This record gives sequence, C-alpha cells and structure tokens, in this order.
Amino acid sequence: MNDKNRQEENLIIIGGGPGGLSASIYAARNGVAPLILNGPEPGGQITTTSELENYPGFPEPIGGFELTQKMTEQAENFGVRLKYESAEEVDFSGDKFTVKTESKEYIADSIIIATGAEPRTLGLEKEDSMRGNGVSYCATCDAAFFRNKEVAIVGGGDTALWEATFLAKFASTVYIIHRRDKFRGAKILGDRVKAKENIEILWDTEVKNIKGEKKFEGILIFNNKTNEERNLDVKGLFIAIGHKPRTECLKGQIELDEYGYIVTDKKQHTNIPGVFACGDVQDPDYRQVVIAAGSGAKSAIEASEYIEKKENSFPAKEVKMKNHAAEANSKDSSDTAEKEEGGLSLSLSLD
Repeated sequence: MNDKNRQEENLIIIGGGPGGLSASIYAARNGVAPLILNGPEPGGQITTTSELENYPGFPEPIGGFELTQKMTEQAENFGVRLKYESAEEVDFSGDKFTVKTESKEYIADSIIIATGAEPRTLGLEKEDSMRGNGVSYCATCDAAFFRNKEVAIVGGGDTALWEATFLAKFASTVYIIHRRDKFRGAKILGDRVKAKENIEILWDTEVKNIKGEKKFEGILIFNNKTNEERNLDVKGLFIAIGHKPRTECLKGQIELDEYGYIVTDKKQHTNIPGVFACGDVQDPDYRQVVIAAGSGAKSAIEASEYIEKKENSFPAKEVKMKNHAAEANSKDSSDTAEKEEGGLSLSLSLD
C-alpha cells in the first residue's frame, strides 16, 4: 500500500458507539487527538432504541439515535475526527499497531476497541422492522414501557431467566417461551422464575411469526412436539438468546474468552500492551449504555498514559477544540449590537 493510503495516528478507536465516543472525548481532553473508525452505521446498538429512561442527565426519555448524535457532536467539539470506515484486518504483533480498512491502512501507537456486540435474533420475517416497536433485546432498557401489560420472552439461559424476573416487576404477565423441556440456566434462577405468580412457562415452544403490519399485534407460537399453534396476544416480545461480540477481525490477534468477548482487566487492558477495549465487546454481563461510556472513559485514560510513556510514539497531532467561550462572547456582542440598533431605531421613530 502506497504512502498516500497509509496514515499514522497516536490513537485509533475502532467503533463509534457510546463506549468509543466516550473514549474519544476523554482522550481529546487529555491532549491526544483520536481518530474514530465509525463503520458504515455509527452509534452502535443504542441507535435502534426508541427511548432511554435510565441514562443520567435526561429527566425526560431520550431516543437512542438522538443521544448518539449529542455524543458525536460533543466529541467533534473536542476535535475528534470520525471516519466512516470499518476495520477489516488488524495486526497487533509489532511495536506499532496496524488497522486496515477497505481503502486505507492506519498505523497507531495505541488502539481502543469498542466494536460492541449484537443480539442473536430469531430470524423472523418482521423481527427487524418491529425492533424498538414491540420487539426488544433488553429488558433492563425497555421493561418500564410495558407496565401492567402482557409480554413474552424467548430463551432458557441465565440471561432470559434473570430478565423474566425483572420483567415480572412491571408486566401483568410474562410468558417464557423455551424450545426445550427444561432450562439451561442456573437452578436458582429457574426456581425464582417458577415461584413468580405472574410468570407462565411455555415448554417445547417456539415463535413462528410476529403479527401486525405497521405495529406489533402479538405473536404466533407453536409446540415443537405436537405442532399445535396458538396466538399469544402480548404487547411486547423480548428476545434473550444471547449476544455475539463483534470480534471477527480480531481473532488470533488478541485474547478472547470462549464466547468471543475480549478479555480485559479492571483498567480495560487487554493481553496486548497498548491495546485496550471498552463497552459490550468486553462485557457479556451488563450491556448498558452508561457502563459502556464509563469503560470508554477508563480505556482513554489508560491509553493516554501509555502513549505519553511510549518512547517512539508518533508526533502528537494538534487537538483542535471549539472555543465555546469565544463563540458565546461573539454571540453576546452580536445580541448587544442588535439591541442597541433596535433601541436607536425605536428612539428615532418616536421623535
């Protein structure tokens, strides 16, 4: 690859969701000029969430897309550069780290991986179009929207059982749809589910399709042993059959656990010095926006310290932040001038 398509950076952040954007803001404030490789669809999973009620600082619910826009604007105010390119290949074997996209090769002193994880889907025809409008992959995020309503949740592992008990705090009835005749999750979680009066377990059952055209109107389920079908007129469908971390291009380059998540310590370090990870790509348990943002801040602080101590790091790029004070003063001066002009016009007309 020629020099024109080769770019040197102090810090590259792979992924532009809440974790990556938070990392970029903290890095820029620490004097590092980060470059975010956003991918073709920036913002992460949160952009598909219609409303968030549990992100601090917003008394009223805020849409996931709107929150991402505000985070992106804040990052850009601190001089963060964003490229709509996806990492296709990486090489973490040397002193400098290589990230290749379709059109360019980047060489960096440090890397923060914030590629996220995506929920495993049922593959139903209307599943994607109903996402955020009756179909959800996060009970913690959306349970409150179904207060005193009937809902269904698909799954039989720890996550599904935990989310079912959480949903039971809000919904009038929770149907657990499980394709087997026993749970795969921990016995203690299964016992809690069975003890809840407003939880009904549908064994050997699967979802055949989602009802409704423009809005969610329930589901059609079937028993996989008897083939008997029935309508379930629930107001929401929660799918909890696991998540898949986006680590395809990282295999063989970094330590992953048995499920494909990046292994990090409590300071977001991976097994490769100078490579850090944040957000859902290294968090199989919580998958919350606020936690992703917090881990992004930690990874940026650690990456900034690493770059500062690195002896042969690339020359630092200038962090070009917006001068809000100057803009505010300019606006105030403009407003004052307009008022003075208005006042002069008024006095002349009165004379």
